[in-house]
Amino acid sequence: MLFFTRSLWRVSEGDVSRSRYTGYNLLKITIQTIKCFIKDRIWIRAAALSYTTLFSVIPILALLFAIAKGFGFSNLMERLLRGSAVENNTMDMVMTFIDNYLEYAKSGVFIGIGVAMLLWAIINLADNIESNMNAIWEVKKPRSYFRKLTDYLALFIAFPLVIILYAAISIFMTTVYQQLAEYYFISSFVHICIKLAPYVLSGLIMTVLFIFIPNTKVKFRNALIPGMITGFLFQAFLYIYIQIQMSVSSYNAIYGSFAIIPMFMLWANISWSIILFGVEMSYVSQNIEQYNFGQEVDNVSRRYHDFFCVVVMSLICKRFEQGGQPYTANELSDDGEIPIRMTNRLLDELEEVGLIYGFSADAKSETEHYLPAIDINQLSVARLLSTIESHGCEDFKIDHTKEFKCQWDALVSHKQETYDNTCNTLLKDL
Repeated sequence: MLFFTRSLWRVSEGDVSRSRYTGYNLLKITIQTIKCFIKDRIWIRAAALSYTTLFSVIPILALLFAIAKGFGFSNLMERLLRGSAVENNTMDMVMTFIDNYLEYAKSGVFIGIGVAMLLWAIINLADNIESNMNAIWEVKKPRSYFRKLTDYLALFIAFPLVIILYAAISIFMTTVYQQLAEYYFISSFVHICIKLAPYVLSGLIMTVLFIFIPNTKVKFRNALIPGMITGFLFQAFLYIYIQIQMSVSSYNAIYGSFAIIPMFMLWANISWSIILFGVEMSYVSQNIEQYNFGQEVDNVSRRYHDFFCVVVMSLICKRFEQGGQPYTANELSDDGEIPIRMTNRLLDELEEVGLIYGFSADAKSETEHYLPAIDINQLSVARLLSTIESHGCEDFKIDHTKEFKCQWDALVSHKQETYDNTCNTLLKDL
């Protein structure tokens, strides 16, 4: 048990062979994804998204059908939608809702209101999806309203085209399978491809969403495997859900036509949990190095915290004095042999107290570089430590001028004596 909780997270790339290090990383990604899934309470986020989806599903389907109709493929979209449903009467009800919604959106004086409601429903759902993915990725700045409108509409316009392309490929492969039925090996291979096609397509769609939706740079290699795993789980659950819905006839008898609502909410809740689990996996795989030495970082001593601050500031000051390229967080982590999570925490703290400032090399880059915020010829170890120690609120009712004057004077005297005797060395000279 100690291996999974501590030893595993202390393994560096140079400690073991490359293949074993890759295996350890996969194990760490799996463990940390489950931890983050529980810590971030993903099931609550999924429930909120399910509620929003319930109100947005008809407007979204209406938009998709309107786009497909514009390309002349509305019948194909309807056939695909009916093929994924269990009961025709349920789909008849859904198609009636879609037709009524489109009719309302384009009718007379209500055309502006109808289109506005349709766009609001779509953007509201997409905005909720982005907000949840940004929260998982720890992104504080969402897209601008203009980018939301353009990006989300582009995504919804592209989606029916992908579905149509998938349907065309499926029809082609089915035709080939029928024509090659007498050739056992070839037909078997084509049959397997037909069965796997929905899983592959679902995985590719999830990969695109994992890259496109969060308002940050997601690397393709860190989205592909989580996306394919999520797509497989999504399709597998859809198959199980359809089988369950077919077998629970008594449930439909109790709820009648309203059975579609609780069943849809169940499907949406579990589906969103699967998708957000994939987002967590994508985030963890791209930032797995941040979780190394996790227990140590969370319980770092005050002495080592100050020591790391001195190391980071001395590296930044010396690089600045030499006229070199300003440090990034990853470079400081590598040169100082400090866990990246600890390095990021220290950089945020040093920037907050005004000792350094971070900037991006260009507008498109998300990587920050760090420079000293004050004259390096005045930045000593004593000034660094005193600035860190005095930062924060000291406005409490405790009386350090009378009742607890001795304790306060003893602390200040000890600190000042330490700074005067040993801490006047400039950080750039260490």
